[in-house]
Amino acid sequence: MRENETKTGNGAGFEGVGEVFLASRSPRRRALLNEAGLPHRFGHPGIEDSELEPGRVSPAQWVAALAYLKARAGMESIKRDADVVIGADTACVKDGELIGTPADAAEAERIVRRLSRGRHEVVTGVAVLEPRTGRRDLFVDRASVSVGDLSDDMVREYIASGQWAGKAGAYNLSERIAGGWPIEYVGRADTIMGLPVAPLKKRLARLSAAESAA
Repeated sequence: MRENETKTGNGAGFEGVGEVFLASRSPRRRALLNEAGLPHRFGHPGIEDSELEPGRVSPAQWVAALAYLKARAGMESIKRDADVVIGADTACVKDGELIGTPADAAEAERIVRRLSRGRHEVVTGVAVLEPRTGRRDLFVDRASVSVGDLSDDMVREYIASGQWAGKAGAYNLSERIAGGWPIEYVGRADTIMGLPVAPLKKRLARLSAAESAA
Protein backbone atom coordinates (compact mmCIF):
# COMPACT_ATOMS: atom_id res chain seq x y z
CA MET A 1 0.00 0.00 0.00
CA ARG A 2 1.41 3.37 -0.93
CA GLU A 3 1.17 5.74 2.00
CA ASN A 4 1.05 9.52 1.86
CA GLU A 5 1.08 12.36 4.32
CA THR A 6 -0.62 15.72 4.44
CA LYS A 7 0.57 18.57 6.62
CA THR A 8 -2.54 20.72 6.38
CA GLY A 9 -4.19 21.58 9.69
CA ASN A 10 -2.79 22.69 13.01
CA GLY A 11 -4.66 20.18 15.14
CA ALA A 12 -6.65 22.85 16.97
CA GLY A 13 -9.65 21.19 18.59
CA PHE A 14 -8.08 17.76 18.25
CA GLU A 15 -5.64 17.94 21.14
CA GLY A 16 -4.69 14.56 22.56
CA VAL A 17 -5.81 12.62 19.49
CA GLY A 18 -2.27 11.71 18.44
CA GLU A 19 -1.12 10.37 15.07
CA VAL A 20 -4.07 9.82 12.72
CA PHE A 21 -4.15 7.55 9.67
CA LEU A 22 -7.04 7.82 7.21
CA ALA A 23 -7.57 4.50 5.42
CA SER A 24 -8.79 6.16 2.23
CA ARG A 25 -7.48 7.84 -0.90
CA SER A 26 -10.68 9.86 -1.30
CA PRO A 27 -9.72 13.49 -2.00
CA ARG A 28 -13.06 14.59 -0.56
CA ARG A 29 -12.48 12.88 2.79
CA ARG A 30 -8.95 14.23 2.97
CA ALA A 31 -10.20 17.72 2.17
CA LEU A 32 -12.83 17.50 4.91
CA LEU A 33 -10.19 16.50 7.48
CA ASN A 34 -7.89 19.26 6.25
CA GLU A 35 -10.65 21.85 6.53
CA ALA A 36 -11.35 20.64 10.07
CA GLY A 37 -7.68 21.16 10.93
CA LEU A 38 -6.78 17.53 11.62
CA PRO A 39 -3.28 16.58 10.38
CA HIS A 40 -3.21 13.02 9.11
CA ARG A 41 -1.49 10.46 6.96
CA PHE A 42 -3.52 8.55 4.41
CA GLY A 43 -3.34 5.55 2.12
CA HIS A 44 -5.46 3.08 0.20
CA PRO A 45 -6.84 0.44 2.59
CA GLY A 46 -6.69 -2.29 -0.05
CA ILE A 47 -10.44 -2.91 0.16
CA GLU A 48 -12.37 -2.55 -3.11
CA ASP A 49 -16.01 -2.23 -2.06
CA SER A 50 -17.18 -2.53 -5.67
CA GLU A 51 -16.04 -6.16 -5.54
CA LEU A 52 -18.13 -6.95 -2.44
CA GLU A 53 -21.84 -7.74 -2.18
CA PRO A 54 -23.91 -6.50 0.77
CA GLY A 55 -26.12 -9.56 1.12
CA ARG A 56 -29.07 -9.37 3.49
CA VAL A 57 -28.08 -6.44 5.64
CA SER A 58 -29.41 -2.91 5.88
CA PRO A 59 -27.59 -0.06 4.09
CA ALA A 60 -26.48 1.30 7.48
CA GLN A 61 -25.03 -2.07 8.49
CA TRP A 62 -23.28 -2.38 5.15
CA VAL A 63 -21.50 0.99 5.19
CA ALA A 64 -20.53 0.48 8.84
CA ALA A 65 -19.10 -2.95 8.01
CA LEU A 66 -17.14 -1.61 5.04
CA ALA A 67 -15.83 1.30 7.11
CA TYR A 68 -14.58 -1.17 9.71
CA LEU A 69 -13.01 -3.45 7.08
CA LYS A 70 -11.19 -0.48 5.56
CA ALA A 71 -9.97 0.78 8.93
CA ARG A 72 -8.85 -2.69 9.96
CA ALA A 73 -7.02 -3.29 6.67
CA GLY A 74 -5.43 0.14 6.89
CA MET A 75 -4.30 -0.52 10.45
CA GLU A 76 -2.63 -3.79 9.48
CA SER A 77 -1.02 -2.29 6.38
CA ILE A 78 0.81 0.35 8.43
CA LYS A 79 1.71 -2.25 11.08
CA ARG A 80 -0.41 -0.41 13.63
CA ASP A 81 1.91 2.60 13.41
CA ALA A 82 -0.70 5.23 14.33
CA ASP A 83 -2.65 6.26 17.40
CA VAL A 84 -5.97 6.36 15.53
CA VAL A 85 -7.08 4.78 12.25
CA ILE A 86 -10.21 6.05 10.47
CA GLY A 87 -12.18 4.19 7.81
CA ALA A 88 -15.34 5.38 6.05
CA ASP A 89 -17.80 4.27 3.41
CA THR A 90 -20.69 6.08 1.73
CA ALA A 91 -23.62 4.80 -0.31
CA CYS A 92 -26.88 6.12 -1.70
CA VAL A 93 -30.22 4.40 -1.18
CA LYS A 94 -32.98 4.78 -3.75
CA ASP A 95 -36.29 2.91 -3.38
CA GLY A 96 -34.64 0.59 -0.89
CA GLU A 97 -31.77 -0.30 -3.22
CA LEU A 98 -28.14 0.36 -2.32
CA ILE A 99 -26.25 2.44 -4.89
CA GLY A 100 -22.50 2.56 -4.55
CA THR A 101 -19.67 3.76 -6.78
CA PRO A 102 -20.19 3.26 -10.54
CA ALA A 103 -17.77 0.93 -12.29
CA ASP A 104 -17.89 2.74 -15.63
CA ALA A 105 -19.52 5.59 -17.55
CA ALA A 106 -22.53 3.53 -18.60
CA GLU A 107 -23.34 2.63 -15.01
CA ALA A 108 -22.76 6.22 -13.92
CA GLU A 109 -25.28 7.45 -16.49
CA ARG A 110 -27.87 4.92 -15.34
CA ILE A 111 -27.40 6.03 -11.74
CA VAL A 112 -27.63 9.74 -12.52
CA ARG A 113 -30.78 9.29 -14.58
CA ARG A 114 -32.31 7.22 -11.80
CA LEU A 115 -31.57 9.90 -9.19
CA SER A 116 -33.01 12.66 -11.38
CA ARG A 117 -36.48 13.94 -10.43
CA GLY A 118 -36.59 12.32 -7.03
CA ARG A 119 -35.29 11.90 -3.51
CA HIS A 120 -32.68 9.49 -2.21
CA GLU A 121 -30.91 8.86 1.07
CA VAL A 122 -27.17 9.00 1.67
CA VAL A 123 -25.63 6.89 4.44
CA THR A 124 -22.04 7.19 5.59
CA GLY A 125 -20.45 4.72 7.98
CA VAL A 126 -17.33 5.61 9.96
CA ALA A 127 -15.01 3.36 11.97
CA VAL A 128 -12.47 4.71 14.44
CA LEU A 129 -9.88 2.24 15.72
CA GLU A 130 -7.15 2.58 18.36
CA PRO A 131 -4.44 0.05 17.44
CA ARG A 132 -2.68 0.18 20.80
CA THR A 133 -5.71 -0.36 23.03
CA GLY A 134 -8.02 -2.25 20.67
CA ARG A 135 -10.80 0.29 21.26
CA ARG A 136 -13.15 0.89 18.36
CA ASP A 137 -16.14 3.10 17.63
CA LEU A 138 -18.50 2.69 14.69
CA PHE A 139 -21.29 5.05 13.74
CA VAL A 140 -23.55 5.89 10.80
CA ASP A 141 -24.91 9.26 9.74
CA ARG A 142 -27.73 9.88 7.23
CA ALA A 143 -28.87 12.69 4.96
CA SER A 144 -31.64 13.13 2.41
CA VAL A 145 -31.02 14.52 -1.08
CA SER A 146 -33.56 15.71 -3.65
CA VAL A 147 -32.50 16.08 -7.27
CA GLY A 148 -34.60 18.04 -9.74
CA ASP A 149 -35.08 17.39 -13.44
CA LEU A 150 -31.72 16.84 -15.16
CA SER A 151 -31.92 17.42 -18.90
CA ASP A 152 -30.34 14.99 -21.36
CA ASP A 153 -27.69 17.60 -22.17
CA MET A 154 -26.82 18.03 -18.49
CA VAL A 155 -26.48 14.28 -18.01
CA ARG A 156 -24.40 13.74 -21.16
CA GLU A 157 -22.10 16.66 -20.36
CA TYR A 158 -21.60 15.44 -16.81
CA ILE A 159 -20.84 11.85 -17.81
CA ALA A 160 -18.38 13.06 -20.46
CA SER A 161 -16.56 15.14 -17.82
CA GLY A 162 -15.61 12.03 -15.85
CA GLN A 163 -16.41 13.76 -12.55
CA TRP A 164 -18.61 10.83 -11.54
CA ALA A 165 -15.62 8.50 -11.10
CA GLY A 166 -14.96 7.18 -7.61
CA LYS A 167 -18.08 8.74 -6.10
CA ALA A 168 -20.97 7.06 -4.35
CA GLY A 169 -24.12 7.70 -6.35
CA ALA A 170 -21.89 9.04 -9.17
CA TYR A 171 -21.81 12.60 -7.81
CA ASN A 172 -20.25 14.95 -5.29
CA LEU A 173 -22.64 17.36 -3.57
CA SER A 174 -20.50 20.52 -3.58
CA GLU A 175 -19.43 19.99 -7.20
CA ARG A 176 -22.99 19.47 -8.40
CA ILE A 177 -24.27 22.53 -6.54
CA ALA A 178 -21.46 24.55 -8.13
CA GLY A 179 -22.28 22.93 -11.46
CA GLY A 180 -25.84 24.21 -11.34
CA TRP A 181 -27.72 21.00 -10.66
CA PRO A 182 -31.19 21.48 -9.12
CA ILE A 183 -30.28 19.78 -5.86
CA GLU A 184 -31.38 20.22 -2.25
CA TYR A 185 -30.55 18.28 0.89
CA VAL A 186 -31.52 17.80 4.52
CA GLY A 187 -28.76 16.76 6.89
CA ARG A 188 -25.02 17.24 6.99
CA ALA A 189 -23.31 18.18 3.72
CA ASP A 190 -20.12 16.42 4.80
CA THR A 191 -22.08 13.22 5.40
CA ILE A 192 -23.14 13.34 1.75
CA MET A 193 -19.53 14.04 0.73
CA GLY A 194 -18.19 11.08 2.68
CA LEU A 195 -17.16 12.02 6.22
CA PRO A 196 -19.37 13.60 8.93
CA VAL A 197 -16.68 15.63 10.70
CA ALA A 198 -18.50 16.91 13.81
CA PRO A 199 -19.70 13.44 14.91
CA LEU A 200 -16.21 12.10 14.15
CA LYS A 201 -14.64 14.81 16.28
CA LYS A 202 -16.86 13.79 19.21
CA ARG A 203 -15.75 10.17 18.87
CA LEU A 204 -12.09 11.16 18.74
CA ALA A 205 -12.53 13.29 21.86
CA ARG A 206 -14.22 10.37 23.61
CA LEU A 207 -11.34 8.03 22.76
CA SER A 208 -8.82 10.63 23.87
CA ALA A 209 -10.63 11.07 27.19
CA ALA A 210 -10.73 7.31 27.73
CA GLU A 211 -7.00 7.12 27.01
CA SER A 212 -6.26 9.90 29.51
CA ALA A 213 -8.36 8.19 32.19
CA ALA A 214 -6.71 4.81 31.68
